[in-house]
Amino acid sequence: MLERLETEVFLALAEELHFGRTAERLHLTTGRVSQVVKKLERRIGGPLFERTSRSVRITAVGRQLADDLAPVVEAMAAALQRAEDASRGVTGELRVAFLGEWTAPVLLRAAALFAERHPDCRVDVREVQLSNSRASLEDGSIDILIASYPFDGMARGPVLLTEQRVLAVAAGHPLAGERSVSIEVLADHPVVQYPAATSTGFKRDRTPDHTPSGRPVPKGPSGGTFSEMLSLVAMGRGVLPVGESSRHYYPRPDVAYVPIRDAPPIERGPIWREGNTTARVLAFVRAAAEVAGVGAPGGAGVAAAG
Repeated sequence: MLERLETEVFLALAEELHFGRTAERLHLTTGRVSQVVKKLERRIGGPLFERTSRSVRITAVGRQLADDLAPVVEAMAAALQRAEDASRGVTGELRVAFLGEWTAPVLLRAAALFAERHPDCRVDVREVQLSNSRASLEDGSIDILIASYPFDGMARGPVLLTEQRVLAVAAGHPLAGERSVSIEVLADHPVVQYPAATSTGFKRDRTPDHTPSGRPVPKGPSGGTFSEMLSLVAMGRGVLPVGESSRHYYPRPDVAYVPIRDAPPIERGPIWREGNTTARVLAFVRAAAEVAGVGAPGGAGVAAAG
């Protein structure tokens, strides 16, 4: 039998493929992670990972073990959570919120499934803005938020939504007629900025200071809401990287959306204050993962967002 720590370290490293990130995720030292993996490899009788000074790759044996272990661990965690819920009872009130129209549908489907499973817990659905999303989580106004990753300092669940990035530009902008652009064009145009209240990691992801090649990105004016930011784009005050769903939820004749061909996808999912990881919260995260058709490792896919 594998010890719990061995299982947690192995599966985390199989996902992260980075000893430092695995250690941070599990609140261990890098040395401890390495020690656990070596002990497990001695037990298996062969390498589970190939390490170099620059990368970590999982071996075929390691991948097979991860594929075999993951559903077992998930089933055990789910069984334990069901027992805890039955013991405690998922009751009271759960306040859930969405940030951006595109996150509302999955949240509403999750709320419906959660309400069906836990009729004694009232679900209150709200909308938050860029300017108050973090404050609403910190002051307890909401319990869970469906928003974009990363979101610094909060616990997060599995990715529920992914989408391609596009560049919002004024309809008369020279880039408006392009079939696609490289993320490197951010160095050539001012980029509209998100409000100061948004997290540092989020802003670094959406409106970086430098392009991947290291070219500085000029900063444009800030907007207080997403609509304000698009208005600044329409006025020709700057460009703005956004998700492709913006063209459907925010269609504007004065704004064009041009695909960014070499940018990673945007990821969205549930976020909550780590100190508020209650049975209600975890039950809702499981419901959200189920309606989105994604897995929820460890019962809810909980991770700390640093």
